Amino acid sequence: MIKQDFIQFIETLRTDFIENKDQWENKTIEDYLEAMSRYVEDIHSYYLNTNQHIDLEKIDWKVFSDILKASSIYE
Repeated sequence: MIKQDFIQFIETLRTDFIENKDQWENKTIEDYLEAMSRYVEDIHSYYLNTNQHIDLEKIDWKVFSDILKASSIYE
């Protein structure tokens, strides 16, 4: 994922929130950021379970977009 892809991802995520807010677990910024923090703690499990080889010591735009998306539903 390159920078422009990441920008488009953010716009798509924003649109999804506007159009499907009732489907999001974390609707306030406080809840969203709390979920993001918890998800980052457990992100290694996501990549293990999906057979993706991501070096979390060298985070890239792909990893950050996964964090943002997962934070919308992560409990």
